[in-house]
Amino acid sequence: MDVAIITAAGRGKRLKGDISKQFMTLHGKPILAHTINAFERSERISEIYITVPRGFMKYCRKNIVERYNFKKVKDIIMGGTSRQESVFNGIKRLPRDTSTVSIHDGVRPLVTKEEIDGILKKLYIDNKKDKKVKGMLLAAPAIETIKRIDEDDVINETIDREKIWLAQTPQTFFYDVILRAHEKAIEEGHIATDDASLVEWFGYKVKIFRGKHENIKVTTPIDLFLAEIIMEKK
Repeated sequence: MDVAIITAAGRGKRLKGDISKQFMTLHGKPILAHTINAFERSERISEIYITVPRGFMKYCRKNIVERYNFKKVKDIIMGGTSRQESVFNGIKRLPRDTSTVSIHDGVRPLVTKEEIDGILKKLYIDNKKDKKVKGMLLAAPAIETIKRIDEDDVINETIDREKIWLAQTPQTFFYDVILRAHEKAIEEGHIATDDASLVEWFGYKVKIFRGKHENIKVTTPIDLFLAEIIMEKK
């Protein structure tokens, strides 16, 4: 069974609203509702699990899940003090017959069901070719020149942008691997920047699935403005 964990446990205030960004309105609906809808429409995702901040479980169920009649949402889980902890809280609640887990930011509402399904399909195909491949993430190629600087802000290298990709979500992994990677990280006190880097640290390969630059993470007012424009265009 292929399942999704949507992480919506952040309390970011960079949007300067009175409510957490994932519950703010975008094109007539909460940002989180748009995000869930993409996974609800996916042909491959069977179940959805959502992590939310402490005190928002009832709010999310009533104002998001029930209001928009999302049938695939099986559980709403209290998040942790970090994204890594929130994801692990979700992983621990998944059914034991889970095959893959697609982990997605709740504030990336512009992801498409085609991207979600495409990542899953490619993960299974590439794993058959190479058993070390245990993960697949959506990413977009860098389009601007990348500079490396020293401690005095002096440029000491211009990096070949053909080899630079901007990591997005969803990031999809085989369930047993992502579970053990998180457990090992807890044992060793290892903090990762995202789930892909955690699986890489655990000793497995994670590959890229080409996505679109439009799959933005809504964290600032300009992101919300851009998301509105992109959604209007669609």
